[in-house]
Amino acid sequence: MPPLAEYTDYLNRIWAQRRLTNGGPLAEELELELAAFVGNEAHVQLVANGTVALQLAIRALELTGEIITTPFSYVATTGSILWEKCTPVFVDIDESTFCLDAAKIEAAITPRTQAILATHVYGYPCDVVRIAEIAERHQLKVIYDGAHAFGTRVAGRSLLTYGDITACSFHATKLFHMAEGGALVTRELALAEKIGLLRTNGHHGDHYVMAGTNAKTSELNAALGLCLLPRVPGFIEHRAALYRLYREELAGLPLSYPLLTVDVDYNYAYFPVIFSTEMQLLTTKEQLAAAGVGTRRYFFPTLNALPYHTGAPCPVAEDISQRVLCLPFYQELTPSQVQLIAQLVRVSMPAEEAELALLCINE
Repeated sequence: MPPLAEYTDYLNRIWAQRRLTNGGPLAEELELELAAFVGNEAHVQLVANGTVALQLAIRALELTGEIITTPFSYVATTGSILWEKCTPVFVDIDESTFCLDAAKIEAAITPRTQAILATHVYGYPCDVVRIAEIAERHQLKVIYDGAHAFGTRVAGRSLLTYGDITACSFHATKLFHMAEGGALVTRELALAEKIGLLRTNGHHGDHYVMAGTNAKTSELNAALGLCLLPRVPGFIEHRAALYRLYREELAGLPLSYPLLTVDVDYNYAYFPVIFSTEMQLLTTKEQLAAAGVGTRRYFFPTLNALPYHTGAPCPVAEDISQRVLCLPFYQELTPSQVQLIAQLVRVSMPAEEAELALLCINE
Protein backbone atom coordinates (compact mmCIF):
# COMPACT_ATOMS: atom_id res chain seq x y z
CA MET A 1 0.00 0.00 0.00
CA PRO A 2 1.33 3.50 -0.77
CA PRO A 3 1.39 6.22 1.90
CA LEU A 4 -2.25 7.17 2.53
CA ALA A 5 -1.48 10.88 2.25
CA GLU A 6 -0.10 10.38 -1.26
CA TYR A 7 -3.19 8.46 -2.36
CA THR A 8 -5.39 11.11 -0.77
CA ASP A 9 -3.73 13.76 -2.93
CA TYR A 10 -4.99 11.88 -5.98
CA LEU A 11 -8.43 11.52 -4.41
CA ASN A 12 -8.55 15.28 -3.99
CA ARG A 13 -7.88 15.64 -7.73
CA ILE A 14 -10.69 13.16 -8.49
CA TRP A 15 -13.14 15.01 -6.25
CA ALA A 16 -12.17 18.34 -7.83
CA GLN A 17 -12.58 17.04 -11.39
CA ARG A 18 -15.77 15.07 -10.63
CA ARG A 19 -14.62 12.33 -13.03
CA LEU A 20 -14.70 8.73 -11.76
CA THR A 21 -14.44 6.57 -14.89
CA ASN A 22 -14.88 6.47 -18.69
CA GLY A 23 -11.26 7.20 -19.54
CA GLY A 24 -10.60 9.85 -16.91
CA PRO A 25 -7.41 11.92 -16.74
CA LEU A 26 -5.71 9.69 -14.17
CA ALA A 27 -6.33 6.55 -16.24
CA GLU A 28 -4.92 8.30 -19.30
CA GLU A 29 -1.92 9.50 -17.30
CA LEU A 30 -1.25 6.00 -16.00
CA GLU A 31 -1.43 4.50 -19.48
CA LEU A 32 1.23 6.94 -20.66
CA GLU A 33 3.41 6.24 -17.62
CA LEU A 34 3.08 2.49 -18.14
CA ALA A 35 3.95 2.78 -21.83
CA ALA A 36 7.06 4.74 -20.89
CA PHE A 37 7.99 2.15 -18.25
CA VAL A 38 7.56 -0.73 -20.70
CA GLY A 39 9.28 1.10 -23.57
CA ASN A 40 9.98 -0.36 -27.00
CA GLU A 41 7.14 1.69 -28.55
CA ALA A 42 4.52 -0.24 -26.58
CA HIS A 43 0.87 0.77 -26.47
CA VAL A 44 -0.88 0.11 -23.15
CA GLN A 45 -4.65 -0.18 -22.72
CA LEU A 46 -5.88 -0.40 -19.13
CA VAL A 47 -8.74 -2.76 -18.36
CA ALA A 48 -10.70 -3.87 -15.31
CA ASN A 49 -8.68 -6.99 -14.50
CA GLY A 50 -6.30 -9.59 -15.88
CA THR A 51 -8.98 -12.10 -16.83
CA VAL A 52 -10.87 -9.68 -19.05
CA ALA A 53 -7.49 -8.72 -20.54
CA LEU A 54 -7.05 -12.30 -21.76
CA GLN A 55 -10.61 -12.39 -23.10
CA LEU A 56 -10.13 -9.13 -24.98
CA ALA A 57 -6.82 -10.34 -26.43
CA ILE A 58 -8.55 -13.40 -27.90
CA ARG A 59 -11.45 -11.28 -29.17
CA ALA A 60 -9.19 -8.57 -30.64
CA LEU A 61 -7.28 -11.18 -32.66
CA GLU A 62 -10.60 -12.69 -33.82
CA LEU A 63 -9.68 -16.22 -32.77
CA THR A 64 -12.31 -18.94 -33.16
CA GLY A 65 -10.42 -22.24 -33.38
CA GLU A 66 -7.75 -24.06 -31.41
CA ILE A 67 -5.31 -22.24 -29.16
CA ILE A 68 -2.20 -24.05 -27.99
CA THR A 69 -1.68 -23.28 -24.33
CA THR A 70 -0.08 -24.33 -21.07
CA PRO A 71 -1.51 -26.63 -18.41
CA PHE A 72 0.56 -24.85 -15.74
CA SER A 73 -1.02 -21.46 -15.08
CA TYR A 74 -3.85 -19.82 -13.19
CA VAL A 75 -7.29 -21.07 -14.21
CA ALA A 76 -8.12 -17.78 -15.96
CA THR A 77 -5.72 -18.68 -18.77
CA THR A 78 -7.80 -21.68 -19.81
CA GLY A 79 -11.07 -20.12 -18.68
CA SER A 80 -10.61 -17.19 -21.04
CA ILE A 81 -10.11 -19.51 -24.00
CA LEU A 82 -13.26 -21.43 -23.15
CA TRP A 83 -15.20 -18.22 -22.44
CA GLU A 84 -14.40 -17.00 -25.93
CA LYS A 85 -15.66 -20.31 -27.40
CA CYS A 86 -12.21 -21.41 -28.52
CA THR A 87 -10.60 -24.80 -27.88
CA PRO A 88 -7.56 -25.07 -25.61
CA VAL A 89 -4.94 -27.58 -26.73
CA PHE A 90 -2.53 -28.33 -23.91
CA VAL A 91 1.20 -28.73 -24.48
CA ASP A 92 3.48 -29.75 -21.63
CA ILE A 93 5.92 -27.42 -19.91
CA ASP A 94 9.69 -27.13 -19.84
CA GLU A 95 11.03 -28.83 -16.71
CA SER A 96 13.53 -26.01 -16.09
CA THR A 97 11.38 -22.87 -16.46
CA PHE A 98 7.85 -24.33 -16.00
CA CYS A 99 6.78 -22.34 -19.07
CA LEU A 100 5.27 -23.84 -22.23
CA ASP A 101 7.85 -26.15 -23.84
CA ALA A 102 8.51 -24.63 -27.25
CA ALA A 103 10.02 -27.90 -28.48
CA LYS A 104 6.62 -29.60 -28.15
CA ILE A 105 4.43 -26.96 -29.80
CA GLU A 106 4.67 -27.93 -33.47
CA ALA A 107 3.55 -31.50 -32.81
CA ALA A 108 0.26 -30.10 -31.47
CA ILE A 109 -0.50 -27.83 -34.45
CA THR A 110 -3.50 -28.84 -36.57
CA PRO A 111 -5.38 -27.13 -39.43
CA ARG A 112 -7.64 -25.54 -36.78
CA THR A 113 -4.77 -24.03 -34.76
CA GLN A 114 -4.90 -20.23 -34.78
CA ALA A 115 -2.76 -19.09 -31.88
CA ILE A 116 -0.41 -19.82 -29.00
CA LEU A 117 -1.29 -18.57 -25.52
CA ALA A 118 1.66 -19.05 -23.16
CA THR A 119 2.24 -17.90 -19.58
CA HIS A 120 5.43 -16.36 -18.23
CA VAL A 121 5.22 -18.47 -15.06
CA TYR A 122 6.33 -16.69 -11.85
CA GLY A 123 7.80 -13.99 -14.10
CA TYR A 124 10.23 -16.43 -15.74
CA PRO A 125 10.16 -15.86 -19.51
CA CYS A 126 8.90 -18.30 -22.09
CA ASP A 127 11.21 -19.10 -24.98
CA VAL A 128 9.99 -16.00 -26.80
CA VAL A 129 12.44 -16.30 -29.69
CA ARG A 130 11.56 -19.88 -30.57
CA ILE A 131 7.83 -19.30 -30.10
CA ALA A 132 8.02 -16.32 -32.47
CA GLU A 133 9.76 -18.50 -35.08
CA ILE A 134 7.12 -21.22 -34.79
CA ALA A 135 4.29 -18.68 -34.99
CA GLU A 136 5.74 -17.08 -38.10
CA ARG A 137 6.32 -20.43 -39.77
CA HIS A 138 2.72 -21.54 -39.19
CA GLN A 139 1.05 -18.10 -39.39
CA LEU A 140 -0.18 -18.19 -35.80
CA LYS A 141 -0.94 -15.35 -33.40
CA VAL A 142 0.88 -15.19 -30.06
CA ILE A 143 -0.68 -14.06 -26.80
CA TYR A 144 1.31 -14.03 -23.58
CA ASP A 145 -0.29 -14.23 -20.17
CA GLY A 146 1.97 -11.70 -18.48
CA ALA A 147 0.19 -11.65 -15.11
CA HIS A 148 3.53 -12.37 -13.40
CA ALA A 149 5.82 -10.66 -15.90
CA PHE A 150 5.66 -6.94 -15.05
CA GLY A 151 9.21 -5.65 -14.60
CA THR A 152 11.02 -8.65 -16.13
CA ARG A 153 13.30 -7.90 -19.07
CA VAL A 154 14.94 -10.22 -21.59
CA ALA A 155 18.11 -9.03 -23.31
CA GLY A 156 17.27 -5.52 -22.10
CA ARG A 157 13.73 -5.55 -23.51
CA SER A 158 10.52 -5.68 -21.50
CA LEU A 159 8.99 -9.15 -21.52
CA LEU A 160 5.60 -7.49 -22.07
CA THR A 161 6.54 -6.44 -25.62
CA TYR A 162 6.88 -9.93 -27.10
CA GLY A 163 4.12 -11.61 -29.09
CA ASP A 164 1.11 -9.93 -30.66
CA ILE A 165 -0.46 -9.06 -27.29
CA THR A 166 0.51 -9.48 -23.67
CA ALA A 167 -2.28 -9.55 -21.09
CA CYS A 168 -1.32 -8.16 -17.68
CA SER A 169 -2.90 -8.47 -14.26
CA PHE A 170 -2.63 -5.61 -11.78
CA HIS A 171 -4.46 -7.48 -9.03
CA ALA A 172 -3.57 -6.62 -5.43
CA THR A 173 -1.34 -9.70 -5.15
CA LYS A 174 0.94 -8.62 -7.99
CA LEU A 175 4.30 -6.82 -7.93
CA PHE A 176 2.62 -3.73 -9.40
CA HIS A 177 -1.07 -3.39 -8.67
CA MET A 178 -4.16 -1.18 -8.81
CA ALA A 179 -6.14 -3.20 -6.22
CA GLU A 180 -8.03 -4.61 -9.23
CA GLY A 181 -6.89 -3.95 -12.75
CA GLY A 182 -5.10 -5.15 -15.82
CA ALA A 183 -3.79 -4.07 -19.18
CA LEU A 184 -3.10 -5.19 -22.71
CA VAL A 185 0.27 -4.38 -24.24
CA THR A 186 0.92 -4.42 -27.98
CA ARG A 187 3.33 -2.73 -30.37
CA GLU A 188 0.68 -2.48 -33.12
CA LEU A 189 -1.18 0.83 -33.06
CA ALA A 190 -4.20 -0.46 -35.00
CA LEU A 191 -4.54 -3.39 -32.59
CA ALA A 192 -4.29 -1.07 -29.60
CA GLU A 193 -7.05 1.12 -31.01
CA LYS A 194 -9.23 -1.93 -31.57
CA ILE A 195 -8.69 -3.02 -27.96
CA GLY A 196 -9.61 0.49 -26.86
CA LEU A 197 -12.94 0.14 -28.66
CA LEU A 198 -13.62 -3.36 -27.37
CA ARG A 199 -13.17 -2.30 -23.74
CA THR A 200 -15.66 0.59 -24.11
CA ASN A 201 -18.64 -1.29 -25.59
CA GLY A 202 -17.36 -0.69 -29.10
CA HIS A 203 -18.08 3.02 -29.40
CA HIS A 204 -16.64 6.49 -29.02
CA GLY A 205 -19.41 8.88 -28.02
CA ASP A 206 -22.18 8.50 -30.62
CA HIS A 207 -19.89 6.66 -33.06
CA TYR A 208 -20.63 2.91 -32.81
CA VAL A 209 -18.07 0.66 -34.48
CA MET A 210 -18.27 -2.91 -33.13
CA ALA A 211 -19.74 -5.08 -30.40
CA GLY A 212 -17.69 -4.70 -27.24
CA THR A 213 -17.89 -4.94 -23.48
CA ASN A 214 -17.39 -2.74 -20.45
CA ALA A 215 -13.82 -3.42 -19.31
CA LYS A 216 -12.79 0.07 -18.25
CA THR A 217 -10.83 0.92 -15.13
CA SER A 218 -11.83 3.62 -12.66
CA GLU A 219 -10.00 6.74 -11.59
CA LEU A 220 -9.77 5.32 -8.05
CA ASN A 221 -7.84 2.30 -9.31
CA ALA A 222 -5.69 4.43 -11.61
CA ALA A 223 -4.76 6.66 -8.67
CA LEU A 224 -3.41 3.67 -6.78
CA GLY A 225 -1.39 2.64 -9.81
CA LEU A 226 0.10 6.11 -10.16
CA CYS A 227 1.20 5.96 -6.53
CA LEU A 228 2.90 2.60 -6.91
CA LEU A 229 4.46 2.64 -10.39
CA PRO A 230 7.45 4.86 -9.42
CA ARG A 231 8.20 2.42 -6.58
CA VAL A 232 8.50 -0.67 -8.80
CA PRO A 233 12.33 -0.54 -9.20
CA GLY A 234 12.66 -0.35 -5.43
CA PHE A 235 10.20 -3.21 -5.01
CA ILE A 236 12.28 -5.40 -7.33
CA GLU A 237 15.52 -4.51 -5.55
CA HIS A 238 14.00 -5.37 -2.17
CA ARG A 239 12.55 -8.63 -3.44
CA ALA A 240 15.89 -9.60 -4.98
CA ALA A 241 17.51 -9.31 -1.56
CA LEU A 242 14.76 -11.42 0.02
CA TYR A 243 15.13 -14.00 -2.75
CA ARG A 244 18.88 -14.32 -2.12
CA LEU A 245 18.29 -14.63 1.62
CA TYR A 246 15.72 -17.39 1.12
CA ARG A 247 18.15 -19.31 -1.06
CA GLU A 248 20.92 -18.93 1.52
CA GLU A 249 18.68 -20.01 4.41
CA LEU A 250 17.32 -23.02 2.50
CA ALA A 251 20.72 -24.11 1.16
CA GLY A 252 21.39 -27.81 1.42
CA LEU A 253 17.77 -28.88 1.63
CA PRO A 254 16.39 -31.25 -1.05
CA LEU A 255 14.61 -28.41 -2.84
CA SER A 256 14.86 -27.16 -6.42
CA TYR A 257 13.91 -23.95 -8.19
CA PRO A 258 13.03 -22.73 -11.70
CA LEU A 259 16.03 -21.94 -13.88
CA LEU A 260 16.92 -18.25 -14.35
CA THR A 261 19.04 -17.63 -17.45
CA VAL A 262 21.77 -15.00 -17.61
CA ASP A 263 20.03 -12.74 -20.15
CA VAL A 264 17.00 -12.19 -17.87
CA ASP A 265 16.54 -9.23 -15.53
CA TYR A 266 14.09 -10.94 -13.21
CA ASN A 267 11.29 -9.17 -11.32
CA TYR A 268 11.31 -11.59 -8.34
CA ALA A 269 7.54 -11.85 -8.40
CA TYR A 270 7.28 -15.12 -6.45
CA PHE A 271 9.36 -17.60 -4.48
CA PRO A 272 8.39 -21.12 -5.59
CA VAL A 273 10.16 -24.18 -4.19
CA ILE A 274 9.90 -27.71 -5.56
CA PHE A 275 9.97 -30.54 -3.03
CA SER A 276 11.24 -34.04 -3.74
CA THR A 277 7.79 -35.54 -3.09
CA GLU A 278 4.20 -34.36 -2.71
CA MET A 279 4.12 -35.92 0.76
CA GLN A 280 6.99 -33.70 1.87
CA LEU A 281 5.22 -30.65 0.42
CA LEU A 282 2.04 -31.47 2.33
CA THR A 283 3.96 -32.04 5.57
CA THR A 284 5.78 -28.72 5.24
CA LYS A 285 2.64 -26.82 4.25
CA GLU A 286 0.78 -28.23 7.26
CA GLN A 287 3.56 -27.39 9.72
CA LEU A 288 3.94 -23.86 8.33
CA ALA A 289 0.17 -23.36 8.62
CA ALA A 290 0.29 -24.50 12.25
CA ALA A 291 2.84 -21.74 12.86
CA GLY A 292 0.62 -19.14 11.18
CA VAL A 293 2.55 -19.05 7.89
CA GLY A 294 0.38 -19.10 4.78
CA THR A 295 1.60 -20.82 1.61
CA ARG A 296 -0.02 -21.62 -1.71
CA ARG A 297 0.08 -24.56 -4.08
CA TYR A 298 0.48 -22.36 -7.11
CA PHE A 299 -0.38 -23.91 -9.58
CA PHE A 300 -2.42 -26.93 -8.52
CA PRO A 301 -4.06 -28.82 -10.10
CA THR A 302 -2.94 -28.63 -13.71
CA LEU A 303 -5.43 -27.09 -16.14
CA ASN A 304 -5.61 -30.13 -18.40
CA ALA A 305 -7.40 -31.89 -15.52
CA LEU A 306 -10.15 -29.35 -14.88
CA PRO A 307 -13.52 -30.96 -14.15
CA TYR A 308 -15.24 -29.02 -16.94
CA HIS A 309 -12.55 -29.44 -19.59
CA THR A 310 -9.92 -32.13 -19.94
CA GLY A 311 -6.92 -32.34 -22.20
CA ALA A 312 -4.09 -34.67 -23.10
CA PRO A 313 -1.75 -35.83 -20.32
CA CYS A 314 1.08 -33.42 -19.51
CA PRO A 315 3.40 -35.45 -17.27
CA VAL A 316 5.97 -32.76 -16.56
CA ALA A 317 3.36 -30.18 -15.53
CA GLU A 318 1.45 -32.76 -13.51
CA ASP A 319 4.59 -33.78 -11.64
CA ILE A 320 5.69 -30.21 -10.89
CA SER A 321 2.18 -29.21 -9.86
CA GLN A 322 2.18 -31.88 -7.16
CA ARG A 323 5.51 -30.73 -5.71
CA VAL A 324 5.63 -26.93 -6.00
CA LEU A 325 4.80 -24.56 -3.14
CA CYS A 326 5.04 -20.76 -3.10
CA LEU A 327 6.46 -19.43 0.16
CA PRO A 328 5.49 -15.96 1.49
CA PHE A 329 6.98 -13.25 -0.70
CA TYR A 330 5.76 -9.65 -0.51
CA GLN A 331 6.95 -6.10 0.02
CA GLU A 332 6.62 -5.92 3.80
CA LEU A 333 8.31 -9.29 4.38
CA THR A 334 11.36 -8.78 6.61
CA PRO A 335 14.70 -10.65 6.62
CA SER A 336 13.97 -12.02 10.08
CA GLN A 337 10.64 -13.40 8.85
CA VAL A 338 12.39 -15.06 5.91
CA GLN A 339 14.85 -16.68 8.32
CA LEU A 340 12.00 -17.91 10.52
CA ILE A 341 10.09 -19.37 7.56
CA ALA A 342 13.23 -21.09 6.29
CA GLN A 343 13.86 -22.56 9.72
CA LEU A 344 10.30 -23.90 9.83
CA VAL A 345 10.83 -25.49 6.42
CA ARG A 346 14.07 -27.06 7.63
CA VAL A 347 12.42 -28.47 10.75
CA SER A 348 9.62 -29.95 8.64
CA MET A 349 12.09 -32.09 6.69
CA PRO A 350 12.76 -35.71 7.62
CA ALA A 351 15.54 -35.96 10.21
CA GLU A 352 18.11 -37.49 7.86
CA GLU A 353 17.51 -34.78 5.23
CA ALA A 354 17.73 -31.96 7.79
CA GLU A 355 20.98 -33.37 9.19
CA LEU A 356 22.45 -33.58 5.70
CA ALA A 357 21.41 -29.97 5.01
CA LEU A 358 23.05 -28.73 8.20
CA LEU A 359 26.23 -30.65 7.32
CA CYS A 360 26.30 -28.98 3.89
CA ILE A 361 25.93 -25.53 5.49
CA ASN A 362 28.68 -26.20 8.05
CA GLU A 363 31.02 -27.35 5.33
